[in-house]
Amino acid sequence: MNPKENQWDQWMNNPVFQNLDPLKQELMRTAFERTRGKTGRNLAPVMMSLITQANQKGIRFSEEEMTLILQFLKEGKSQEEQARIDQMVAFVNAAWKKRM
Repeated sequence: MNPKENQWDQWMNNPVFQNLDPLKQELMRTAFERTRGKTGRNLAPVMMSLITQANQKGIRFSEEEMTLILQFLKEGKSQEEQARIDQMVAFVNAAWKKRM
């Protein structure tokens, strides 16, 4: 089993993930697949697309759920890469607020 698959199995065993609505689980599974190998700013378009898909389906993620997603995205990354992910999140949040 490759490390990413093992990481996904660990993530799926997280109690927060296990208690999610199946639609949210599917969106998170999609996020995992689409973000594989992407870093920093390359994550922004993928995350914007996923947020848009979720909103179109009437799905909203709680703060705890978003924390889980970000924790997963940062796992195994250097501090520099984690900082880039935080910048990407800030970018996505700012772009999303402009759309509203």
